[in-house]
Amino acid sequence: METNTTKDTIIFDGECNLCNGVVGWLMRFAPTDIFSFVPFQSPKGQELLALHGFPTQQLETVILIDAQGSHTHSDGFLRIVSAIPKWKRVAALLAFVPRMIRDLIYRTASRNRVKWFGQSQSCTINFQ
Repeated sequence: METNTTKDTIIFDGECNLCNGVVGWLMRFAPTDIFSFVPFQSPKGQELLALHGFPTQQLETVILIDAQGSHTHSDGFLRIVSAIPKWKRVAALLAFVPRMIRDLIYRTASRNRVKWFGQSQSCTINFQ
């Protein structure tokens, strides 16, 4: 049986209530050996963004970094959700929706996330 020695990394906006809520949900339901969570505002987040060619000033999408590379927008989100056993089927069903439509919905939510859900003064993850 193969074990995951390196966790996939999820880079998220630590000041976004929606992002913090999703990370909190993932921390409760995802197997603990799968993901590490890194706020983009942290030194590690800034380092990873620069290393993978993403802008460091703001984050417009959750980013999953795994053995296959970096994944953003709805593809990244579906990869994350599919790693949770109880949600694997939901992710598989949503994958049938054309990416153009999924990304339109994702980008709309991303653009409006602070307006709809607010901004947090603290992050789900403690970072220095």
